[in-house]
Amino acid sequence: MTGISRSGRSRRSTGLWWVAVVDLLLVAAFVLIGRSSHAEALDPTGVATTLWPFVVGLAVGWATVLGVGWSMRGPRAGLVVWVATVVVGVLLRVASGQGVEPSFVVVTAIVLGVFLVGWRLIGLLATRRRGAGRPV
Repeated sequence: MTGISRSGRSRRSTGLWWVAVVDLLLVAAFVLIGRSSHAEALDPTGVATTLWPFVVGLAVGWATVLGVGWSMRGPRAGLVVWVATVVVGVLLRVASGQGVEPSFVVVTAIVLGVFLVGWRLIGLLATRRRGAGRPV
């Protein structure tokens, strides 16, 4: 079996889109939560200004994971994506003149870690649980 569906798309590429959407939504949620908690406007320009460095970091993480041939859904992929998103995102914020306080870096690392690694761990546990419940 080649993994090609009737529509011509491989299951792997469909899975990659799903993972990308989940990651993007979680990074956007991080940005929206952060901006609102600091009473910053949620206007499109402000959100985009805060979001873009982390989206670039996310893309670097995805490219790294795909480059080594790992599944994008696994926890180790989540670790790579998380670290790349935080490191590249913070460095680009500094380079673009956006504020970066040490507390911001800590909160960013914690929240994005929970988001980007957490959903993958939950998925892994759910998959294992479903497999454990099946008769042998």
